[in-house]
Amino acid sequence: MRVLSLVFSPFLVSLYRSSVSSMSTYSAGAHSVAYVTAPSEEVAKKLAKGIVGEKLAACVNIIPKVTSIYEWKGELSEDAEVLMLVKTRTNRIEELIDFIRTNHPYELPEVISLPIEKGNPPYLDWISEIVPDKSK
Repeated sequence: MRVLSLVFSPFLVSLYRSSVSSMSTYSAGAHSVAYVTAPSEEVAKKLAKGIVGEKLAACVNIIPKVTSIYEWKGELSEDAEVLMLVKTRTNRIEELIDFIRTNHPYELPEVISLPIEKGNPPYLDWISEIVPDKSK
């Protein structure tokens, strides 16, 4: 009997995992990742702490040493920046944009959001737990 349970155990684990993943009710696009650049890690950390503290995002990753080449006021510019990846609910993006525009040192801060189509369901659930739905 013990041999039989050991044989079927991996099968049952696999069956359980597939049934749990198929039960996911994630709605594509309910969450988004926003890209925000900042002039330094210090500025990015200050913004990130405000964003997470205000429950506008569950997590902000700060990626150092990004080089941005762009045209600004008719001139070609090159600057060292940091990139922030902000994970949030899609229905909170407007509030996130307002927060960035109010607190960012740039005259024209970058905020670009992309919807999350798929992801690790427990991670997406965690974003939902941390960031309140706008309707609440």
